[in-house]
Amino acid sequence: MDDNFHSQLGILKAFSDETRLRVLEQLRDGEKSACDLLEHIDCLQSGLSYHMKILVESGVVESRPKGKWTYYKISEEGSAYALALIQQLTSVSKGQV
Repeated sequence: MDDNFHSQLGILKAFSDETRLRVLEQLRDGEKSACDLLEHIDCLQSGLSYHMKILVESGVVESRPKGKWTYYKISEEGSAYALALIQQLTSVSKGQV
């Protein structure tokens, strides 16, 4: 599978889980620490780490370490790419009936 399809799969995978969607909902208000997210997401720290790894690898979320915590925020660039991908995948080609 080429890198472009692999990248597209990563983005779609990021949106294909209820917990990850809940995380994205929390991050819409701005940057949050893993500790903050755990207060609002029903999962253990190890589960949150798993979901955050998928979101960060997809490019939809950015992370930065600070002290003992990692802080997360929605990536403007990753968000724009995900939106463009959805539009591309769901657009009807001209010339088709």
